[in-house]
Amino acid sequence: MLKAVLFDMDDTLLDWSTRSIDWIENERRHLENVRAYIAETIQPIDHPNEFYDLVRYYSRQGWERAVQNLAAPSYAEALHQALVEVGVPAERIDSEACMHAYGWGLMEGVRPFAEVSEVLATLRQHGVTVGLVTNASVPMRFRDEELRECGLLEYFSDCRFAAVDVGYLKPHPKIFEVALACLGAAADEVVFVGDNLEADVRGAQNVGMRAVLRVVNNGLRAEKHITPNASVESLHELLPLFDAWYNGWRA
Repeated sequence: MLKAVLFDMDDTLLDWSTRSIDWIENERRHLENVRAYIAETIQPIDHPNEFYDLVRYYSRQGWERAVQNLAAPSYAEALHQALVEVGVPAERIDSEACMHAYGWGLMEGVRPFAEVSEVLATLRQHGVTVGLVTNASVPMRFRDEELRECGLLEYFSDCRFAAVDVGYLKPHPKIFEVALACLGAAADEVVFVGDNLEADVRGAQNVGMRAVLRVVNNGLRAEKHITPNASVESLHELLPLFDAWYNGWRA
């Protein structure tokens, strides 16, 4: 039987193609909140542009290392490193407080795909647990703010993991195994839905789950050696797909 569906977050549930602001400009606005917090509680940052550039540098470094070993990068660590480099005493930095000061939330223009709420409500109505696994360098407790703003958080169980919470990025098996353990489900009782062939499809299939590719940006990617169990352009297509795979799941 179908016990649960795990979703990727970005470009699977949330449509980032509609964003109305450049990422660097958005990040700069939020880093200004961190700079103001540090100035109020510890000391002024004399060269804010240097601080902004260093955060981006250390964040990018983390992602570049992750390509080699799939160890999840941490945005909080990038913030900490940048603050130390601009002269803030390391022992006085409260990384959790800095992350809160950043002001995480939905980026301007980003919104759920139109069908998301309806599909999640249908799954819940028929007793299917819904979880989330995202390759984020920000802990899920902060990304929950985005789900809350979209009105989606109510649909999700406690099975919500960002890569940094687990320590590994998809397609590393650890992050999928942690999610399955949280659900208390076997791999063949869970379907994974995501937009990335390598991270979502290959990663889920390698631990025994069926994997559905959400096709975005007008087409499939080029990883021809990876074949999803199914592909959909709208999450509405999941429901008849589950009817075919799990007879009676709606009961």
